[in-house]
Amino acid sequence: MEKRNITDMSLEELEGFIAHMGKEKYRARQIMKWLYQHGAASFDEMTTLSRAFREEIAGSARIGRPAIEEIQTSRDGTKKVLFKLEDGLFIESVLIPGKNHWTACLSTQAGCAMGCRFCLTAKQGFKRNLKPSEITGQMTQMQFHIPEGLMLKNIVLMGMGEPLANYENVLTAIGIITSDHGLGFSNRKVTLSTCGLAPMIEKLGTDICINLAVSLNAHDDETRSSLMPVNKTYPIETLLKACRTYPMPGRRMLTFEYILIPGVNASPRDAEKLARLLKGIRCKLNLIPYNAYPGSPFRAPTDEEVSAFQQVVLDHHYTAIIRSSRGGDILAACGQLSGSRQ
Repeated sequence: MEKRNITDMSLEELEGFIAHMGKEKYRARQIMKWLYQHGAASFDEMTTLSRAFREEIAGSARIGRPAIEEIQTSRDGTKKVLFKLEDGLFIESVLIPGKNHWTACLSTQAGCAMGCRFCLTAKQGFKRNLKPSEITGQMTQMQFHIPEGLMLKNIVLMGMGEPLANYENVLTAIGIITSDHGLGFSNRKVTLSTCGLAPMIEKLGTDICINLAVSLNAHDDETRSSLMPVNKTYPIETLLKACRTYPMPGRRMLTFEYILIPGVNASPRDAEKLARLLKGIRCKLNLIPYNAYPGSPFRAPTDEEVSAFQQVVLDHHYTAIIRSSRGGDILAACGQLSGSRQ
């Protein structure tokens, strides 16, 4: 019988697994800490467990994580990590430098089925959903095998794939990431980015409390549908209705991501209409200059175009941050991940 990958299990699933073996449930918490806080790659390393128990659990379970295949470093310090999955597929994560900390951008699918026209990942097509072990494994491998991993303070689910289209596995992974017995991150330090699966936004808000970023990119359905096919199923009105119901406790705000594409959605007039569209929603805007890639259908905006758009939004009293493009020279910027070997 094939051994179960123990890093695919939530704490509750692991407790049930341990109980079925006739062991105390608290052993599950010990195992979780070894897996995620010590990066244990074998049961032999879990020295707080008896040798007999380690041998027993090794007979029915295994520890499987994606393997680091390649690391590229950008001129600006950004690192792109290529992972090889057990079935031979490849995915990518990004380590983004900040002031005294790093942010990990994780993938949730191999490829993507959403078909957004500005995204290189979409051109790869959809291969499959990632398992919880393949999502959390990106983190543990980077934390314990890349020096900068020790300074990871923020996690963004903004890499390859649409997180809400892999809902159950992503939810399990987030549970491990935010568990005191797992990776131990505060839910305030975890952000999920979605292209706008409205029903799943509402579901996420009832199941867990993390930061939400919504890729909006247009103020009208015609433009958004031309950029993002998902808008034909969940148009802007439906999407914003779901966003208004999403719980953001305290002073936290919903984030709308807006990729600026000249000639499509980046004029001051577009900014004016966007500001009116979002009126009444407690939110901030991440303005992302389009990152061109070989063969891309659009051009990047000039600094003047970006500043003019931002100023209009600021005049309407929104917080509008220009998200600087990091790692563009190694195709590690927003929308450039492909999971391809160089």
